[in-house]
Amino acid sequence: MRLSSASRAAARSTTRRGVVDTTRRGVVAATSLVLLLGPLASAANAAPAEQAAAADLPTELVEAVQRDLGLTPEEYLERAARAQELGSYARTLRSERPGDYAGAWLGEDGQPVVAVTSRDAAEKARKDGFQATVAPVSADGLEQSLTELNRWVAGLPREVSSQINSASIDVFNNQIVVDIVNTPIGRALNLPSLIANVQVQLSPGMPPNDPAPMGGDTYITADGDVRTTRIENIGICSFGFSGVDAEGDAVNITAGHCDAVARRDGGSTVYLPNRQNVDDSVRIGRFTESTVGTNSTLDYGIISLEQAGLDAGLDRPIVRGGNGSTLTVTGTAVPVVGAPVCKSGQSSAFTCGVVVTDHLETQLVYESGAATTIRGFATSACTLAGDSGGAVVTGTLALGVISGSNSAGAPNCVEANLVLAPSGGTSSLGIPITEIENAAGVRVRTANPA
Repeated sequence: MRLSSASRAAARSTTRRGVVDTTRRGVVAATSLVLLLGPLASAANAAPAEQAAAADLPTELVEAVQRDLGLTPEEYLERAARAQELGSYARTLRSERPGDYAGAWLGEDGQPVVAVTSRDAAEKARKDGFQATVAPVSADGLEQSLTELNRWVAGLPREVSSQINSASIDVFNNQIVVDIVNTPIGRALNLPSLIANVQVQLSPGMPPNDPAPMGGDTYITADGDVRTTRIENIGICSFGFSGVDAEGDAVNITAGHCDAVARRDGGSTVYLPNRQNVDDSVRIGRFTESTVGTNSTLDYGIISLEQAGLDAGLDRPIVRGGNGSTLTVTGTAVPVVGAPVCKSGQSSAFTCGVVVTDHLETQLVYESGAATTIRGFATSACTLAGDSGGAVVTGTLALGVISGSNSAGAPNCVEANLVLAPSGGTSSLGIPITEIENAAGVRVRTANPA
């Protein structure tokens, strides 16, 4: 997903008096240049967090699971839990036998699969209760190939490197997939021969677009007091997960690109919008930390909540879906390829999909033309304008926050799926919540399931 500064697009769709309109956004172009700095850090091999019961899922989420995944609520929770068990096993196997481990995923039937490079490792995985397949290249080998590819890309002229949308690890086929713009320059690229197992796919050329806000309930940001802030400095985004910082104070974990002010002078102030009169919006906190590929390759922001935010209920471990329904978060999770996921969003409510890749980096392009790299995971869940910064869950576990999408400019997910089907369907970039917790020293607020 090619991203750019959030505040400029948000300001264009904000009126001083009147309903905040976040639907007029350009489509975020499909994934852009990848500069892999290293593998995603794995979480500690603790027991997976416990899921809530199917009866506790809100009706709207159940409908989305059935519509988008063709699963019952029980199957959805079971697969989400199975994915975390697989992730824990995979991390242990990779730690103990790095040369043998080649990847792991849930199959279309929901069964966990482990890819390894030797028959004895495959036999071990089968004895441990997993399906196993033998692949030629280890996960470490694929990541090394991706590193070499990105070194090569980094040395290309800007007009050439801009034709490379993304590169990611395809664990299903044990290869690197390079997405190149279908232009004369893109088609003429001669990839380095030293990189093994590379597949090239061509995407329609699309101009860079502004990122679209995505996620749960709306908040607006201002450069100081919203009443005196110029319209072009007011931004629109959405809350992610409720959390606590190292001192135990309440925070909200969201997308870092929403804090445009921080890259100029301190952190943005955050308001609950008054949709009839933006000047009367209620201040609930401010960004105290944010990064968008600056001092890290993550896109996350930490909003420290003031008393008004607490009074509003932003310190509860819930995310909001359609028609005011809520889902209680019971723990955290890591991205596992094939795992079922759902996201909450003010524009598209609950939509669901699967983790397409757990290892993706993409380029954010600022108005100035400067670029930086964002790391995360990709899902097939549809996200629309108005969903940025919001919550991605697997089962009832927090998985990440929304950073970008290729369907942001669509009026609805039905049209987005129709338009994008020829080029692979909808795709959303998420930032792993465990990565954010480790980087920012915060933790997601959770409730133990009954």
